[in-house]
This record gives sequence, C-alpha cells and structure tokens, in this order.
Amino acid sequence: MSASPTPVVLITGVCANAMAAATIGQQWDLPGAVVVHHRIDVEGQQLHRLVSDVSGALEREVIDLAHACVGCAIREDIIPTLRRLADVGRWQSIVVHLPVAAEARQVCRVLEAERVVDIKVTAIVTALDGTDLVSTLTGDALLCEEGRHTAEEDRRGTAETACALIEYADVVSVHGAAPPEGLGLVRALARPGAVLVGDAGLQPTSVLIDGVHHHDEAESWVSEMRIAPLPRLVSESVWQLDLRSDRPLHPARLHDRLGTIGGGAHRSRGCFWLATRPGTVCAWDGAGGQVSVGAVASWGHQAPMSRLVVTGLDALTSPAERAAIEAAFRECLLTEAELAERGPYWDVASDGFEPWLGTIRIAA
Repeated sequence: MSASPTPVVLITGVCANAMAAATIGQQWDLPGAVVVHHRIDVEGQQLHRLVSDVSGALEREVIDLAHACVGCAIREDIIPTLRRLADVGRWQSIVVHLPVAAEARQVCRVLEAERVVDIKVTAIVTALDGTDLVSTLTGDALLCEEGRHTAEEDRRGTAETACALIEYADVVSVHGAAPPEGLGLVRALARPGAVLVGDAGLQPTSVLIDGVHHHDEAESWVSEMRIAPLPRLVSESVWQLDLRSDRPLHPARLHDRLGTIGGGAHRSRGCFWLATRPGTVCAWDGAGGQVSVGAVASWGHQAPMSRLVVTGLDALTSPAERAAIEAAFRECLLTEAELAERGPYWDVASDGFEPWLGTIRIAA
C-alpha cells in the first residue's frame, strides 16, 4: 500500500453517454489511470463491474446482489474494488464511473464514516447532456420510466436526481450544445466554487488529482439545514425564492399546499418545522413537480426553522406562479393567534404526515 492515498475521481450523472464521454476523457488524460465502471441490472439484481486502463479491459465481473441497489453495491463491491486496486500500486489514479443516477455522496459518506485512508476522493464530476439539459432539470419524468433507476423501489424523479448530483459536484461537465438558460440554472444549483465546463474539457488533470473536493463544504451546501446566505444569481433567466421563517408550519395547511409549493418546473429543497413535530428536522426535496419529504434528523442545539429554496427559469414559471409559491409558504406559518392559543409545540397523536414522516414520537 502506498504511503499517500490514491486519488479517486467519481463520475456521476443521469445520462449514460455523457458519463461515458467524461470517463473516457479522464482515462486518457489522467496519469496512470485505471477506470472502474459499475452498472446495476435492476431486473436481474446484479452488479456489473468492468475494470480497464489504456491497455484494455482487465476485469469483467458480474456480482449477484441480494437487493439490487446502490447502497448494497457501494458496500459490497465498489469501495472494496477501489481499495484493492489502490493496494496493487500499479496505477496513479482511479476514475470511477458510478451507476447511472447513483449519488457520489453515498460513496463519500461511507469513506468518511469508515475512516478509509488508502483512497481519497479528489474530485466529483457530474456529466450532463446539454441538448436536453432544461428538460432533464425541470421535467416530470421518473427514472424508472426512462430505465435509469437503481432499484425496483426507486421512484425518484429524473430532475430531482440530476439537480442533487449537480449540487454535490465539484465539476459539472456539459456535453453537447446547451441553451444559456440551462447553463444558468446549473450555475444557480451548483455549489459556490464548483466549476462548470463544456466540451472544451474538464479541469486540468493536475487540479483533479491534487483535489478540488472538500467533504465538509459539499455536505454543508447540500444540507437540509443550511443557514448561510445564498450566492448572487449570475443569470438573468433564473429566479430564486429563499423562503424562511423561525415559526413552525401548520401541518394541515402545509399538506393542502404541497402541490403549490413543490409543483411545477422548478427545483425546491430545504427543511421545515412542523408544530406537531418540534424535535424533528423534516427534509424537503423536489424538482419537476415531484416532491419528497422525510424525517432526517433532530434539531439538537440548532434552533428549529423552516427554509425552502426554490429555483427555476423565467421561461417556465410566470411571476404570478412565483408569487403563489411564496404566498402558499407564508400561509402555512402559524399565526400570532395560533401561537398565543396553542404555542409553537403541539401535543397531538396524528398530523396527517405519518406516511412520510412516521409516527409522532415526541409530545410537547
């Protein structure tokens, strides 16, 4: 095993062709690179692994998975394969073509949790097809409808997935001609400091190897509980709403307005605080009219709050629709009268969000 960790570049995306182009480019550009390409066969519950370098294919394996999903693949084969290749000492870097629609943050979080020291993620590249960039980020298609899902139960929207991949990336590589408004939307979603590049190429290889990925910065940007101010928008075709309050939300009114806030061709994410669940951080994750909510953490020492950031394109959302989104959020907040009568923490047995947030466990 080498004294220093072997650099790892992760390639993510929802378009197989764009991911392949980015992977091939790095295979030839990075010094002494080996490529690990994983593909999940959902129907056959199998993981396909191909290992290659400039000399050609080195390994072709098919692994049966008890449950064909990304989590299983990461723990059972992806990370063990990366460590095995690093231990060989034959290559200077590893390029990892993750399964289509798989999230790099799952790999990074496992590496951090297990304190892996022989490999190090130095860059995360999200590769996208520029020709259908806007529809990819704002459309209502599901991954399973397009054959891009990672498990039988994977009901994620393509837009929701693609937006999340952009938000965690260090480099966003757009292949093919993309409209300016699509690139503007990518820039608005991406972490400050992330690099957006087109067909001209990725970051210089030395930068990718030395490292542009900073785990804490990436996690802070994608956190449901982020509190930092949003960066200034650089595209005039993009709009953004920063909906936030230190008041809890009324569960019934929020339930009635989920479609107004989350529906439509835009990206929305963040957290919310229900009066009926005072200790629970409720996550909001949506795009292209699809919205997912769930209980992800406890507030701990952080003061409870609600903050939803909604981002979209002027061409797809009218000023009236944007005003309706903001009004719906404000209507969900507890009123002064409700706070005076019942307080911010309600002791109830049910609030209608059990299918998504589970049984209420903490009474006020």
